Amino acid sequence: MAYLVLGNGRIFEGLRIGAPCDRLGELVFTTGMTGYLETLTDPSFFGQIVTHSFPMIGNAGLIPEDFEGNSALFGYIVRELCSQPSNFRSRGPLDGWLKAQGIPGLCGVDTREIVRITREEGVMNALICDTVPRDMDPIHAFRVKKAVESVTRREKAVFPAEGKEKRRVALMDYGAKHNIIRSLQRRGCAVTVWPSFAKAEEVLREDPDGIVLSNGPGDPRDNPECVREIKAMLGKKPVLGICLGHQLTALALGGETVRLKYGHRGGNQPVRDLKSGRAWITSQNHGYAVLAESLKGIGIETFVNANDLSCEGMEYPDLCCATVQFHPEACPGPQDTAFLFDRFIAMTEEF
Repeated sequence: MAYLVLGNGRIFEGLRIGAPCDRLGELVFTTGMTGYLETLTDPSFFGQIVTHSFPMIGNAGLIPEDFEGNSALFGYIVRELCSQPSNFRSRGPLDGWLKAQGIPGLCGVDTREIVRITREEGVMNALICDTVPRDMDPIHAFRVKKAVESVTRREKAVFPAEGKEKRRVALMDYGAKHNIIRSLQRRGCAVTVWPSFAKAEEVLREDPDGIVLSNGPGDPRDNPECVREIKAMLGKKPVLGICLGHQLTALALGGETVRLKYGHRGGNQPVRDLKSGRAWITSQNHGYAVLAESLKGIGIETFVNANDLSCEGMEYPDLCCATVQFHPEACPGPQDTAFLFDRFIAMTEEF
């Protein structure tokens, strides 16, 4: 037996899965019914203990071809972990991989109750442990630090276009998911992926047709160096910002971000397009949002979340820049908004 100790004092008893170690993290939940492999390997979960609201996880086993990056989460909480997966692509059960990755977790706990607590009280810290601690101060004191620095690649890499090369795109890696690269490659783009600490001067020297600012983990305000370099790139090339890239762009232009009560994580987030009035179902994974009113006179709000009306997209016409809070590349999640990559390609052709 082992325990999940929440920052509010609630304790959940369950069975150990994954690595046999104690771990502190930020407790969050995801509502996706599919895509647990992509969730496990999304760098945006750095520092977090992820709870699945869907009851059974691992039924398709371990499929490395579906990974979206290097696993960065700190813990894993599920209602039931399948020990006998059935899928022709499976390389084995999930538990062994969790152990190899050093990720501790629990199964057999009431994940519905954990999600309910998080929704009502907000994201809080938690501890996976064998013995319930008497002192709660270390749990309360935990904070996710150096998130982008921990997940970004260390040196640049080039990925060729599929078929004939039409455009060359620079992708700033703040924790980029692989499907961003694949989505650009399928559209005839050769993609140069740059570390988060790359200088704007280096990137612009290679004269890309456009720049994509990737997703990533943590508080956007913890990345002043990235914000500075983005500011130096804006207006020089067409820019598409995704998730953290959306938030960092807002900060670069003098805007503000705010922490959400429990964030948006899953593949069923409704977003309303303010231009057409149409609603899209989107994939999301973030705990912070841009305050659109802080960018009044600088940018135009383009999308809002249909549930809480938080900002989901901005356009900066004078800078040839568009950013979205959700994931057009999805994985896991619906592909409804993949057309935003086509809009970005059109921007590069018209710039």
